[in-house]
Amino acid sequence: MTRQLKNRMAVGGIVHETVSFLPEATTLADFERRAVRGDEIAETFAGSNTVFGGFLDVCQQNGVAVEGLICAECAPSGPVSKEAIQALADELVSRATLWRDETDGLLLHLHGAMVAKGDLDPEHTILVRLRKALGKDYPIALAMDLHGNVGAEKAALADIVCGFRHSPHTDMAETGERAARLLLGKLAGDITPVAAMARPGLVLPSIFTATEISPLREIMTDVRAATAEPGILDVTLFTGFAYADVPEIGATVLATADGDEALAIRTAERLSARLVEAREALYGAAPIYDPMAALEKTAQLLARGSRPVVLLEHADRGNDSTHLLHAMLANDVGRTAVPYLHDPIAAKAAASAGLGAQLMTTVGGKSSEMAGAPVLFSGFVTYTGHLRYRITGPVRTGEELDLGLSAVIDNGRIAVIVTTHSVTALDTDPFTQCGLDFEEFDIIALRSKTHFRAAYEPIAGEILIVDTPDWGPADLLDLPYRNVPPGIYPITIDDGTDVGV
Repeated sequence: MTRQLKNRMAVGGIVHETVSFLPEATTLADFERRAVRGDEIAETFAGSNTVFGGFLDVCQQNGVAVEGLICAECAPSGPVSKEAIQALADELVSRATLWRDETDGLLLHLHGAMVAKGDLDPEHTILVRLRKALGKDYPIALAMDLHGNVGAEKAALADIVCGFRHSPHTDMAETGERAARLLLGKLAGDITPVAAMARPGLVLPSIFTATEISPLREIMTDVRAATAEPGILDVTLFTGFAYADVPEIGATVLATADGDEALAIRTAERLSARLVEAREALYGAAPIYDPMAALEKTAQLLARGSRPVVLLEHADRGNDSTHLLHAMLANDVGRTAVPYLHDPIAAKAAASAGLGAQLMTTVGGKSSEMAGAPVLFSGFVTYTGHLRYRITGPVRTGEELDLGLSAVIDNGRIAVIVTTHSVTALDTDPFTQCGLDFEEFDIIALRSKTHFRAAYEPIAGEILIVDTPDWGPADLLDLPYRNVPPGIYPITIDDGTDVGV
């Protein structure tokens, strides 16, 4: 029997990219800092380049009302605590159940790489609970991150699954729009989505997932082209998230066809084979430098007038690694900016000292021993205050960012922006917001993986990837995996031997 449509959709999500190797748990308070509920969801995300913004835009364009459930998200960090995931999942499921009979379906955003204490796949657990509460026929569209670890059991619990196709994630809203349009098409009876997936048995370090760098660029071009083929509704390549030690780790190709399961299977398997063929080349997509080699190369580039040089300390997963900062303090290469460094203690010390004060404090190195030793840093406080603003850069445009109490400590050679809340700097907003002149700096030391490229590739003289001993290395064999199954390149080999320990 055809359901009577109510022209009303539920919208919600719990979003976290979990670095399972980090020792400190992610708490409910970490999520609550950015959580919004009910009507606040539309007020917060309308018009933004976010998945929720994309959901809202399609609903508005089609005259579909929205019932906001809960949208809770926080920056990448350690495993989510049992208390946090229980509370968030309980609220999402209870709110969805409350609106079940008043809505036509659920537009849901999950990252795809969440890990919780005691649950290696809490997103699967959430979907199971939603299915039990809402019924097996209640329509659910799921939008996920390109870096999701997406197994068959998780994907099968939604009617529609779409993921980002770009890293940097400049297509977050577009992904939400795709998922919403497909669900509305299914509800209207215009399409009959059927999905298939193929898993090539590999996982990529985040630093090698920039989708405009070969050979991934050519593979992603094929992925996007496949969507235009007759009978295909959507195709996503999930590259996997290498820093979540889980059984479902790894890349997945998911193809959705209009009623033709065989076509979906052929499409997914063909694109998965492309990844297998290119797997070694994918690991050599860009040169990697240690800190001293990077600084030597930087000096050469600056001598030739190539500036600013972006030094990317990509292995930093706590936004507080000090390996590169130690090297820069010992080697004066050029005027340097370090946005952002997560250190609420240093931010509070700077605020207490006051604007213009000279301050000596330790910065960074607090998330784990792998982040490096805290740096004793002396400089003048040139900015202090609660840093909150709407993003103007190309990733997450329009979303409000709250870094809490923050400060700039500048010793004349190096200006460090310390923040209370952990956020990765992706664009030039930190300079604008903290009263710094971007043109003044020869070197920008960032902690992003790929997302910075959208803003910095057009303006950087050169980008150098710096590998340091933290929890996000380019060489995955440096990590102590325990839950990865056989056959995931390069962590394990087909006979089940673990080569990552």
